[in-house]
Amino acid sequence: MTRELSYVAGTSDTPLLYQTVGTALETAAAKYGDRPALIVPHQKIRWTYAELNQKATEVAAGLVALGLEPGDRVGLWAPNCAEWIVTQFATAKAGLILVNINPAYRISELEYALNKVGCKALVLADSFKSSDYVGMLREIAPELDSCKAGKLTATRLPDLKTAIVLNSNPPDGFMSFSELSQNDDVSTAAEVARLADTLQPDDPINIQFTSGTTGFPKGATLSHHSILNNGYFVAARQSFSATDKLCIPVPLYHCFGMVMGVLGCITHGAAIVLPGEAFEPETVLATVEAEKCTALYGVPTMFIAELEHASFSNYDLSSLRTGAMAGSPCPIEVMKRVISDMHMSEVTIAYGMTETAPVSFQSKKDDPLEKRVATVGQIHPFVEVKIVGEDGKTVARTEQGELCTRGYSVMQGYWADDDRTAESIDKAGWMHTGDLATMDDDGYVNITGRLKDMIIRGGENIYPREIEEFLYTHPAVQDVQVFGIPDDRMGEEVCAWVLLRTDEQADEGQIRAFCKGQIAHYKVPRYIRFVAEYPMTVTGKIQKFVMRDMMKDELAGTSTQ
Repeated sequence: MTRELSYVAGTSDTPLLYQTVGTALETAAAKYGDRPALIVPHQKIRWTYAELNQKATEVAAGLVALGLEPGDRVGLWAPNCAEWIVTQFATAKAGLILVNINPAYRISELEYALNKVGCKALVLADSFKSSDYVGMLREIAPELDSCKAGKLTATRLPDLKTAIVLNSNPPDGFMSFSELSQNDDVSTAAEVARLADTLQPDDPINIQFTSGTTGFPKGATLSHHSILNNGYFVAARQSFSATDKLCIPVPLYHCFGMVMGVLGCITHGAAIVLPGEAFEPETVLATVEAEKCTALYGVPTMFIAELEHASFSNYDLSSLRTGAMAGSPCPIEVMKRVISDMHMSEVTIAYGMTETAPVSFQSKKDDPLEKRVATVGQIHPFVEVKIVGEDGKTVARTEQGELCTRGYSVMQGYWADDDRTAESIDKAGWMHTGDLATMDDDGYVNITGRLKDMIIRGGENIYPREIEEFLYTHPAVQDVQVFGIPDDRMGEEVCAWVLLRTDEQADEGQIRAFCKGQIAHYKVPRYIRFVAEYPMTVTGKIQKFVMRDMMKDELAGTSTQ
């Protein structure tokens, strides 16, 4: 008997939305006009849908008044704030392609991103944490000091003409964000209205840079159609409605924030709540309590930080119902605590990648607990997924292979990079994710690791996720990351970086003793390090390649002593 193959295709009685992001906001404003749309406590902002739509329209007219035309790229370099969301919708209304700039970028990364996609305008905060954004842009474009606002001609940034700062007192060469809404007049407002009838859902509308472990970042190009529908179906799986309030502590520059969060809310009339410029666990807890949020998003490291915070028990989180955990694999024990201790009985796990807008799989609120904690759920509507072996052929159910996805959500390609696009999307339209996965007989998928993360020790294939899940069950372990490092004899050896719970102690011997007899000997970490934190991206993704390099340097130093 032929075994069923690891292939699923999502269906739905609800058709795909076929409208632009700007039209979606107009629709929401008409339907939910007086309902709360955006709540930003640190900026003292509480806007209704009608108000958010009006502000986005005014800024769109201001962008048009600058001479920007549909298809032009506008960079956005700022932490979470109301202006970020206004710019997201304003650029969509004007047919401009929003380019998300990572708030953690420094000078060389900023210069690369702006030039790679040819940004004509850049909206930026004046500073964030230790980053002087204005100062960094001036270093790349010193011509700002002597040019009129909107008239930049810079040697190192040949496409950039306008720098727009989120500051009411812009420095020389910059214009203020508030000026955009003052630049709209009857003619530009009419132009924005005219554009609404010409823009197409399949137009590119967003470029997001993916942070690979090697090489320059790639600009994943996404359409109105891909991000609007993905946000809609993510929220639909959580049964969002106009009575929900979503707390979004994840960065807006990433798909998790601007697609799953913002677009998920506006397509269901829910309220967007931004607890702060950047993630801070107690601020999230306080905001959930004060605003009576019904949903909370985050990567696993965020939920761990909230659960482990010293003041966690002081906050009333009983308003929470649902939410999404995504961005990296969720430890089973963490998922159980989110459900029990944070009242998120309907929390979902979501899986995807920037290039797929981002979600392909998501658990359902009524899935059995074991499915919600051990898998990433089932396929999303209108998305196909298959799992292939090393020969490129689809494997049988329960067999491990690389996960590939196809459908409306797949990016149009990497901006101005046909070769790297062809490396990721094959001729049949399948996006090769680089993630290892298995699919059970019911279509639930478990992400077992990354192709590049797999450790090969003495000919044995070792998957870090398996060891991590086991070590999470140690009572002293709060978090653990497992990766491979080169070894002359075995090819690679297993290394674990362990973060202990507050007031708990353990040493290498105790960790190894805990493993003995429980997991195969070759999976027991040879190297164990106890750390206070992990190197990670601004979105909370652990950077194992950084840890690997640090360990290689440490061991190289040890070997020469």
